[in-house]
Amino acid sequence: MPAQVTLRLNMTGLAADPRDEARRYLAAIEMAEWAEDLGLGVVNLEEHHCAENGWLSSPLVLAAMIVARTKRIRVSVSALLAPLYEPIRLAEDIAVLDLVSGGRFSFVAGLGYRPLEYHAMGKSWTDRGKLMDEMVETLLAAWKGEPFDFRGERIRVTPVPQSRPHPFFMLGGGSRPAARRAARFGLPFCPAVHDPELEAYYHDQLAHHAQTGLYHSLGDSTSMLFVDEDPERAWRELAPCFMRELHEYASWKVEGVPRPKEEPVESIEDLRRQKRFEILHPDEARARLAGQKSVMVILHPLAGGLPLDRAWQSLELFAEKVWSPLQQAAATRA
Repeated sequence: MPAQVTLRLNMTGLAADPRDEARRYLAAIEMAEWAEDLGLGVVNLEEHHCAENGWLSSPLVLAAMIVARTKRIRVSVSALLAPLYEPIRLAEDIAVLDLVSGGRFSFVAGLGYRPLEYHAMGKSWTDRGKLMDEMVETLLAAWKGEPFDFRGERIRVTPVPQSRPHPFFMLGGGSRPAARRAARFGLPFCPAVHDPELEAYYHDQLAHHAQTGLYHSLGDSTSMLFVDEDPERAWRELAPCFMRELHEYASWKVEGVPRPKEEPVESIEDLRRQKRFEILHPDEARARLAGQKSVMVILHPLAGGLPLDRAWQSLELFAEKVWSPLQQAAATRA
């Protein structure tokens, strides 16, 4: 198939009424089922805490619900803020997710860059590097299913994941310490922003530690796609939701922390120029996906509190007039 398509569910756009928020979470699970039925490959979740606009704070719980309602689609958390968890508990929870999903669950272990999140979870911001090291060491040891030393005691963690040698995960980060950590453990490295120098440094560190690994970054080629028969009208209608999400994200900016698409966005013109969100006519979207096989396209139907009816309208239009014709064309060529 042309172009890889991912369903993104980060639950931004907190509803004022908890009953409306419940409908959004239920819709998210239904959208994951829709994505599987359509033949998409991945549902991607995220993690942030104390967000004004309701950014998903409990990704493992939502992942478990999606896993229980699906059979084939992969479920990923990018990124899971690993140092905010207790290591043994996280090893157990992910092992259960791995077993129930048949190995469909994966994650990027992120350090995070907001001290408030560490405070909220009772973790030390200044010790975040040590916390990440302990977390990775514990996960890898726990998932072997053998006794190991943990904080001065000999323990064994059950259950053991189905995936061997362990559930797939990558280490995130955009710094040399993050690259060194990934190389030292022989784990894939996944920075949020592609940096050729950092990629080269990671491979140098792999060689230094006699490890093998994988570098993976989405780069700047990703876009969040909405499909509408009248894109101009849709921009006027949906732009406030998009900006609601982007303004929250921008408020977390930290000097020296590389993040994608940092330029300020205050108008529809800014949004369209940035191309983080794109609204395309079905014909244009179909041509885009057919002609750019290396580009990852992200469907982000609940961005910033998008109304559920408009979210479903875009998804169904994508299925009917973009994805299905592309599948039919691919089948004909085969």
